[in-house]
Amino acid sequence: MVLDNGNVKLAFLGGGREVGRSAVWVRGEKASILLDYGVRVGDPEPLFPLHVPPKELDAIVLSHAHLDHSGALPLLYVSYPRPLYMTSLSAKMLDFLLKDFMNLSKYYIPYEQTDVNRMFRHMRAVKPGSKVKVGNVKLTFADAGHIPGGLQVLVEVDGKRILYTGDINTIDTRLLKGAKPFNEELDVLVVEATYAGVDHPDREELEKEFVESVVEVVEDGGVVLVPAFSVGRAQEILCVLTAYSFNHTIYLDGMARAISQVFLDHPRFFRDYGLLKKALEKAIWINGKGDRKRACRKPGVIIAPAGMLKGGPAVQYLKRMAEDERSAVFLVSYQIPGTPGHILLNTGKFPFNNELKPIKASIKWFDFSSHVGDRQLWEVLKAVKGNPRVFVIHGEDQACTMLAERVSLELGLEAMAPRNGEVFKV
Repeated sequence: MVLDNGNVKLAFLGGGREVGRSAVWVRGEKASILLDYGVRVGDPEPLFPLHVPPKELDAIVLSHAHLDHSGALPLLYVSYPRPLYMTSLSAKMLDFLLKDFMNLSKYYIPYEQTDVNRMFRHMRAVKPGSKVKVGNVKLTFADAGHIPGGLQVLVEVDGKRILYTGDINTIDTRLLKGAKPFNEELDVLVVEATYAGVDHPDREELEKEFVESVVEVVEDGGVVLVPAFSVGRAQEILCVLTAYSFNHTIYLDGMARAISQVFLDHPRFFRDYGLLKKALEKAIWINGKGDRKRACRKPGVIIAPAGMLKGGPAVQYLKRMAEDERSAVFLVSYQIPGTPGHILLNTGKFPFNNELKPIKASIKWFDFSSHVGDRQLWEVLKAVKGNPRVFVIHGEDQACTMLAERVSLELGLEAMAPRNGEVFKV
């Protein structure tokens, strides 16, 4: 379905009124660019974006390495390879994430390692501030502040200026500097709505509460399990504890170890590389079952994936800690409804082998989000100049439609929450 009149078309192939499988196709008269091509991994089986003929693309841009933005990219490299722009850090992380996705998925993935390898051969490294010409299209990249290596991209084509924020965070964290709101004239803004209508707690107060809670458990003789995403969140928690001079044992497990080594090799992407290096040197890196048993025997902190407890070493630790009332499970990321982490947080029980088992360890959630909250989202929207059309994506149905309505009413801008498959002429 094509809506409105204009020379440039925006096709929403995924991420419309949902979180997952982000994909936006920008089509000019002489060139076209695909922005992200992800999978939705929270369903019983992976959901992929709508099809785009690779031969009709001139280039592809990856905003950041998370699978909901990247997981379908290898499909485009079975035939007609095209240049793929991302940061060098995103490329390193993506290699780990795609291998993990293919190895652990219980469902058929419609590409193979040879397709992944072909994709990386066509990767072109960019960085914040880079400008690239693709035919008559100009691409300008800026920091996104979401995860290390993440980007926003300004697409200039046929006289139109289109900003795709990808996933964005404008506050400083221990790991990253916040993104700067874009204050230039735009014709189109494509913005996320993950936390539209929801404000995050003050970051400094959150950090203090988290560290105090950890210290209380550990000094009482317990173990704190922190299920955390391997990319960014695990390292952020390590940096928070180190910044507050936490002087007890910290263990790091799972893919977070390999990703941390990649981070150490890319110092320019971090707000305080010295803190990151100190934090990773302080941590004890787990190697094998013996180390895991020892980590559970004495007070300390264990940081391990998966962040939503859908697998990984965190689940193994939870089994060992289930009966220990002195210990705690501190969740530090959003828990998608239906995931084991969400079930644990809301019931105090965990689905081991599809059987709910009570967990005697205390359970608490800390909102260490890497997305803009509602207040910061409005700062992003108000900073933009001109009279842009606003397309709200990457949020649940209600969040997207609510934000689009508010933008129309309060800012007087034309705003909409596109559905997957809709095409707009701009």
